[in-house]
This record gives sequence, C-alpha cells and structure tokens, in this order.
Amino acid sequence: MSQKATARKYRATIILDTRGYDQPVDVLIEKLSGIFTGLGASIETKENLGRRDFARTTDRNHTGDTYVEYALSAKPEVPAAFREKVRLDKTVKRVLIESI
Repeated sequence: MSQKATARKYRATIILDTRGYDQPVDVLIEKLSGIFTGLGASIETKENLGRRDFARTTDRNHTGDTYVEYALSAKPEVPAAFREKVRLDKTVKRVLIESI
C-alpha cells in the first residue's frame, strides 16, 4: 500500500520555550520541520503565530512564548514518534497534534 493511501492530515501546534535561546526562532522552526520530514511526514504549511501570552502561568517571569503551527500529512504513527523525539528538548514547551 502506498503512503498516500495510509497518510492522514494533522495540525500540530507547538509552543516553544525560547528562554536562553540566542538564535533566531526561524532556526528552531526549521529544526522541528526537519524532525517531521525525517519521520516521513510531508509539511503542507508552517506558520509562526508569534509570541502569545499563556492563559495560566507557572512562572511569573515567563508569561508567554512563541507558537508555531504546522499542517502536515503523515502516517498515524508519526505524532507519537514526534512527541518522543522532542520529549527531552528544552526548547519545546508543549506539543498538540490533532487529526483534521
């Protein structure tokens, strides 16, 4: 069976933690894009949503950060594999991947 037959469409919203990160955010966005494509996903669109404030904060000195949204097509096992790859990455605060 071909990949197109088993691929699903997903929207991935990722909150970055750029505290102490000295390079442009675009470098980090491209790194995450590389992880998705390395897992076999094809990225249709990616959008830097900019800095947004958090609804609830656990740290008074960190009230918001950069949000990034990807629209992608991938096999069903890719979301879990992506979460596992970035699990220990300190620059990724939250990952939400939903099927659309």
